[in-house]
Formats: sequence, C-alpha cells, structure tokens
Amino acid sequence: MTSKYSRKETVMDRRQFLIKAAATCGLAAGVGVWGYVFYSNEPVRRRDEKIYTFKDYRVADSKAYATLAIVHGKNVEKMTRAAIDKLGGMSRFISPGEKVLIKPNVGWDRQPEQAANTNPELVRAVVRLCIEARVSKVWVTDVSINDPYRSFARSGIESAVEKAGGKVKFTTENDFVLTDLKGQILKIWPVSRFYHEVDKVINIPVVKHHSLSKCTIALKNWYGVLGGRRNRLHQEINVSIADLASAIRPTLTIIDATRVLKRNGPTGGNLSDVSAEDTIIAGLDQVALDSYSLRFLDLKVQDVPFLEIAEKRALGVSDWKTLNHVELSIW
Repeated sequence: MTSKYSRKETVMDRRQFLIKAAATCGLAAGVGVWGYVFYSNEPVRRRDEKIYTFKDYRVADSKAYATLAIVHGKNVEKMTRAAIDKLGGMSRFISPGEKVLIKPNVGWDRQPEQAANTNPELVRAVVRLCIEARVSKVWVTDVSINDPYRSFARSGIESAVEKAGGKVKFTTENDFVLTDLKGQILKIWPVSRFYHEVDKVINIPVVKHHSLSKCTIALKNWYGVLGGRRNRLHQEINVSIADLASAIRPTLTIIDATRVLKRNGPTGGNLSDVSAEDTIIAGLDQVALDSYSLRFLDLKVQDVPFLEIAEKRALGVSDWKTLNHVELSIW
C-alpha cells in the first residue's frame, strides 16, 4: 500500500512557476486595491446596523423673552435661576414627563478649582430646575478623555448630580450607536446612544482655552458625544466643530464662566491659569453664546474660524448684541 508520506511531489517547471507567481501577485494587488478603494476614516459598520439621526431638541423662539441672559455674581444657583427666568423659565423648555439629558464638560480627572470641567454647582442647579419642572428622568453624561469614573468623581459632578436627584450615565463601549451627522467631514460616526433616548438636551460647557481650536465653549463641547478615534478630527478641527453644531441643536445652552481656564487648555492643572470671572451666560443661540464668551479668553470672533463657518451655515449670529439680551448682577 502506498503511503501518503512516500508520495512524490510534482516538480514545477519554470513556465508553471511564472504562471503561478503572476496569479499570486495579481491576487495580492487586487486585495490591495480593494482595501485602498474601500478604506474609510470613519468607523466600520455592519450592514444590518441601524443608522440613527439626531432629532431637533429646540423649542420655538419667542419674542416675549430674552434670547441671551448674562448674569454676574457669586451664588451659582441664584445666578442660574435668574438666567433661566429671563429666558422664560425652565417650563418654557421642558414639559412634565419628558426625559432630559444634560451635557457638561467632564473630560478630565481634575478638581473643580482647576476649571477643566464644568462647575458642579452649575450642574446641580440645572438638575434641580429640571426636577422642579417635573421631568420623568434627568441624565447627565459625557464621553470623558480621562477615566470617566475618576473624572466624574473628582470633578464633583457625580456627587452634585446624585444630591440633586439626577443620574450620571457612564458611556461604555456598548453604549455607542452609529449616527449620521450629515456633515462635511463628520458623516457616519459612533455617538452615545443616550442622546437618542431623551426628549430634550441641555448643553452646559465651561469656558476654556484650547491648544488647537483656541477655545472650547458651547460648540466644541459636542465633541463629548462622540466615540471612536475622535483625535483624527483635529486635522480639520474647525469644520468638525461646525459639523457637530449643525447636527446637534440643543434645547438650551448654559455656559459656565464662573472659573475660566485661560491658558494650557483643555486639560489645565495649574491654578495660576484659572481666572475667577463669576459669570453665567444662558441662551438659545450657541454661536452668540460662544462669541460673547470669547472676552474671557482675550479672543475675538475673527480669531476662531469655526464661528465664522457656523455663522455661514446659519447656525447663529456672532454679533450677540443684535439679539434680545439682558445683563444683570446678583451679589
């Protein structure tokens, strides 16, 4: 009986070798071309995965109330309440039984005094106002850069939310869903699913210096909805920020300028880089809100390209003085 181990291999002549080598090279080249053609900077998606879109969270505009409220003072809760009252009160924005998501900046493992994250007193005040408006749920979330559990704890925001009656939602790897942002750069991207499970969204950024975009305030704060390798967006950061502002239209924006990180942002760390400005700005026009807040960073609108892009897209006005605005002090 002939064994398979005693079987002789067929000797390949030169012509057969060349034919086989050419076929192998052709296959490899084809795979390479296919990979090049179908390569994308965006996350890979499964064919059967649902693609979400953001709803418009805004409420109807009203000439009866201010569009922009600027409040100076020391008592954060009183300042917040005064700002919202000038805009028509929280009941103008939220109806009983609705689910509300609050988006502060909680990107960093920093203490409140370092001003890398939103002031926890402001977050607590907004959660309380939502609870008083008889919502069914108040969620507070962010996609932190540092460890999220440490960031929420050390920033003081986790404790503030729990004491006010809200719930922190930590975004795990399984909490991202593909969302069509319909942007010039940002198209299909993984986004925290919590935004698709609520009725209203409130943006609560802190005013900070940013090494690439010059500042991070309301528009830039939306980076915290994204998963994936969002550092890739830094190559065209101004268009990316405008894309996010086009995709996410919040119910309300409340800007924290109580403590401002004027240098070495967005992470900060040195208290000498922080300036006490004791101001809260609230409104419906994110472009106007960012434009007003530039004063705390010694910047002008022309220094920040993404504001010009956003204004050209009719997302708001940079000349905030043209809006119905009110300014007051509560000491």
